Order: sequence, then structure tokens, then C-alpha cells
Amino acid sequence: MKLTKTQRQILFALGEFYKQLNQPLQAKPLQLRTSKIVFITFLLHSQIITQQERALYKNLEILEREKLIAYQRRMIRLTEKGLQILVRIDQELGQFLALKHFFTEKKGIKKEFQTIIY
Repeated sequence: MKLTKTQRQILFALGEFYKQLNQPLQAKPLQLRTSKIVFITFLLHSQIITQQERALYKNLEILEREKLIAYQRRMIRLTEKGLQILVRIDQELGQFLALKHFFTEKKGIKKEFQTIIY
């Protein structure tokens, strides 16, 4: 099943949330997890994902049904399949960011390009 834009955003947000949450603990054999309620609260407060709370719950249920996330003792975790899709999203985003960086960087291009002002 192809994921919707919102589902991809939620999956990406969960991945980034855990990266930031666990970054200080990289040297230790610990990993923090969060509950569905806390994660949805963070999404709502971000005001980036504009869906209502009930729609976010529904999207998380779809991600669970597609086996991209799972619950372990009421805590959300990404499954192996979810992690693979997250890597693909990161790669896709990386390509867009690299293009943005290329065009914003003031590198000297050796060839002159013709431009026209309208």
C-alpha cells in the first residue's frame, strides 16, 4: 500500500522524535520510547501536521495495520519495515536538500549561462 503524505510525515516525525530523544543516550545501552498520547500531543503542538487528534489516531492505526509501527507495553516503536521506509524518506529528503544546497551555494561556475529578463 502506498502511504499518504500525512502518513509519511507521521512516520518521519516519529523517527526524528526518537533520534532527538535518544541522541544523548547513544553511548549508553538505553533507548527511550514514548506513548501514543504523548507523541500525538507533540504533533499537535508542532502545528506542522494540521490534522485533528482523531485523524492522527486513525493514521497511526493504519501505520500499525501496515506493520510499520508496533506497540510494546503501550509504547510506540518502529518496526523493521517502518525503519526501511524511514530510510527511503531520509534519502529522498536528502536529495531535495542537496539540490537546495547546490542552488543556494555560491560556487563559481566556470561556464556562463544565458539568462533573459522578462
